[in-house]
Amino acid sequence: MRIRIMCLLLLAGGMLFLSAPAIAQIGVSVALAPPTLPAYEQPMCPGDGYIWTPGYWAWDGDYYWVPGTWVMAPEIGYLWTPGYWGWGGGGYFFNEGYWGASIGFYGGIDYGFGYFGNGYEGGRWQNGHFFYNTAVNRVEGNSFRNVYNERVNDSANRVSFNGGSGGISARATASEQTAARGAHTGPVSAQTQHAFAAKNDPQQRLSANHGAPPVSATARANTAVHPKELPPVQRPASSQTGNARLDQQNQKQQDKLVAQQGQDRQKLQQRQEQEHQQLSRQKAAPERMQQVEQQHQQQTQQMQQGHQQQTQQMQQRQAPAGGGARGGGGRR
Repeated sequence: MRIRIMCLLLLAGGMLFLSAPAIAQIGVSVALAPPTLPAYEQPMCPGDGYIWTPGYWAWDGDYYWVPGTWVMAPEIGYLWTPGYWGWGGGGYFFNEGYWGASIGFYGGIDYGFGYFGNGYEGGRWQNGHFFYNTAVNRVEGNSFRNVYNERVNDSANRVSFNGGSGGISARATASEQTAARGAHTGPVSAQTQHAFAAKNDPQQRLSANHGAPPVSATARANTAVHPKELPPVQRPASSQTGNARLDQQNQKQQDKLVAQQGQDRQKLQQRQEQEHQQLSRQKAAPERMQQVEQQHQQQTQQMQQGHQQQTQQMQQRQAPAGGGARGGGGRR
């Protein structure tokens, strides 16, 4: 089948961010339906407070599998609404997932492990702690006291998209529509880095694995160790205040921030490479090399978090007075 790709800019709309205004998203219309969801075993939960985020097929000219993984919720009480592919306008569009106080619509897709098409049966928040449903999640019983066991029905349908030929026929309920309009935030940095790592792994691509990715799930998100492994610098949403002169000023500030963050990455990358070269000349022991790599990962994550805060603060400052921040929720 010939694949037609049409890239278009989807301006922010439909989501409100609690801690961060949304950014503009790039939507991709794909003529080829995403493959069926691979069956896989869930890794053991790595620690208290982690919530399972299902794996999914992403696209950049070829489908590639982003492994399911455990991720720390960005806020107490937040749950993850998975992203999903949906048919519309002559192609398949991906709807970005998000964190919020309640589960929204995710296309009726049965991702398993508590995400069986609508809602979430994998656990619940209670008195500031997350309680795990051991009927659908792998949790070490000796390490977790906040567990319960509640059997649920799983259709085990592996279809990965809503609408179109062969797709799931599901529509958002009133409560799911309310959740989509409510306050929530997009993927955390660990998730974006995890997806970026999958994108750069040739074996995760459909053309290589034919629907059976070698890495289907991980216990923790694959986070960057060095700046060169981070996704591209995130550009804030275009300023739309209705004042052309103010929008131009805001754009210059955004360009300056993006350039500065790029320089920060280059400087940290150079410093870390110099440390690697020094350790190589010293023929450092493997234990020392591992220690330095851990330090580099901490440095990279701290820089990334700082950059995200800078971007969020700029978006908040530039948001139209009285209009609040507008978010990007993908196509519905």
